[in-house]
Amino acid sequence: MKLRLVCAIACAAFLCTLASAQQPAANTAEGSSVSQSKDSEATVYIYRYKQFVGKALSPSVYCDENELARMENGRFFVVTLPAGKHVFRSNDKQAGIDVDLTAGEKYYVRVEIATGFMKGHGRVVSVAPDQGAYEIKTLKPLDSDKVKDTQHVTLASAAAN
Repeated sequence: MKLRLVCAIACAAFLCTLASAQQPAANTAEGSSVSQSKDSEATVYIYRYKQFVGKALSPSVYCDENELARMENGRFFVVTLPAGKHVFRSNDKQAGIDVDLTAGEKYYVRVEIATGFMKGHGRVVSVAPDQGAYEIKTLKPLDSDKVKDTQHVTLASAAAN
């Protein structure tokens, strides 16, 4: 009887050791799939100059007809999207950008205020990476209450770009 009990305890200890040895391997595989998904994404910086004209307006910014955020004056936000074709626009439905995003690349989109009859509209403009990186340095991150799509939008600091 004692021999059976000792064997059962030994088997249980052996199985626990085996299970704990396999668990880090599962975490490593999980970690590599997370890094692969990060490697297959592109980063888009969306920003708006700080200007007196249209200061009170907060036009929405859309990607593939999903509202990302309401753009404030003198602010920016970062969007992480899977590589591939995406369409960006703001309130002005006549103007937009078709972008074929490449994994690991950085893109810059500026929101400008276009004057209208009664009210201004947001209009997006694609910007060269060198120019966008320079222009975004003095801007502040967007307020978190303006973010609509928390899955894709992050509020990173300008120093991180």
